[in-house]
Amino acid sequence: MVVTEGEPSAKSTFHLAFTVTNIKNSIAIIIKQDDDHYAIHVDFFHIHICVYNVKYHNDKKLPKPTNIDNTTWTRLDALVKQRIYNTISPELAHTIMKPGATTLGLLKHLQEIIQDNRTTRSVYLKEKFNKKYLLAFSNITDYCACLNKLADQLKNVVNPISEIKMVLKLVSRLTKGEYYMVATIIQQTDPLPSFNKAKSSLHLDFFFS
Repeated sequence: MVVTEGEPSAKSTFHLAFTVTNIKNSIAIIIKQDDDHYAIHVDFFHIHICVYNVKYHNDKKLPKPTNIDNTTWTRLDALVKQRIYNTISPELAHTIMKPGATTLGLLKHLQEIIQDNRTTRSVYLKEKFNKKYLLAFSNITDYCACLNKLADQLKNVVNPISEIKMVLKLVSRLTKGEYYMVATIIQQTDPLPSFNKAKSSLHLDFFFS
């Protein structure tokens, strides 16, 4: 018998979370210590534990359900820990692994490690973003895609680029080249258009020039 959350019933040894055979169908991202996908991983992980009703293993403020016996509770905690290990790199798993640690303990340690790397990673990505110009790309589409990707990576390390800076970076050094007219119009527009609108204007100028 499946027992739903909040439903008064005898304690059950069955849980919906036990039916999942491949966690990578729900969380396809494998995070590494030096990459920028931690925020996305956290979102996927929270969605997963909410769908399968094991979020109380991730939040100490939530009480243990009364309809789950101690053995099942221990199994569920081990299951969630297993899913953490299965969605991070072996090197990162080795770093956070601690015998006897609870799910909350592992997640806290993982967060601390990722946050320790954020400052260094943020400086590197910001410098990389600032050094990108259209001349290094074969077309405006690839240039825009690169800026978008770097902006997403900076957002993931909690150092987002503002919309205004994105637009100004996009048209930087374009006022003296083949896009000079549309780039000048974008720069002189008050308020500045969104990044997507400015990108569209540059694309139209490229295709109709």
